Amino acid sequence: MLQIREPYYKFKGYLAENNIQQKEIAKMLDISQATFSKKLNGKSGDFTIQDLKKICTRLKIEAEIFFNN
Repeated sequence: MLQIREPYYKFKGYLAENNIQQKEIAKMLDISQATFSKKLNGKSGDFTIQDLKKICTRLKIEAEIFFNN
């Protein structure tokens, strides 16, 4: 059964506020923009720990940006 989870609202907000396009992050992770969008919106799969580390390192952000409070 496919598990649907809550989208990454805080991370989506961060991307918008900083004018970072989804395709930039997708390229960084070596995945398609469509796959990144599905993960970001909670529609398919999830980010791996390695994905989170890579994003945080390259964008110089804390991992908390991925978690909704």
